[in-house]
Formats: sequence, structure tokens, C-alpha cells
Amino acid sequence: MAKGNPAKKDADVAPKVSPATYLAQVQQEGRKVVWPSWKETRQTTILVMIMVVIMGVFFFAVDFLIGIVVPWVLSFGSPS
Repeated sequence: MAKGNPAKKDADVAPKVSPATYLAQVQQEGRKVVWPSWKETRQTTILVMIMVVIMGVFFFAVDFLIGIVVPWVLSFGSPS
């Protein structure tokens, strides 16, 4: 008796194709790619830069506050 579900095994295996057919399929899929315009690229780049600055300021502030709070909390355990 065979182990597992044979129908599932057949569905998981891609059909075998020749290298020439594979390259033709890759070229065909490559023609479907739509590249963003320069305007979209600039807008996305500016948005990413703004988010990097915002997140940098946020993490700086959090790190700064943790740097103040942790020594303050730990000072409670040290003898004065």
C-alpha cells in the first residue's frame, strides 16, 4: 500500500520542460513586467526617505528615554 495521497504528490511536482522551453517562458513572463515611471520612482524614494527619518527620530527618542529610565530604575536596588 502506497504512503500518502498520490493525487497530492502529482500536484506538487512541476511538469518537466526543456531548457529552451523554460527560457522561452521566462522571456514571455519578462515581457509582462511593468516598470514604474520616473515620477512614481521619485515619489516612492522620497516617501522611503521621509519614513527612514521619522523612524530614526522615533528610535532615537525611545533609546534616549530607555537610557534615562533604566539606570534610574536600577538605582533603587543599589545601597545609598
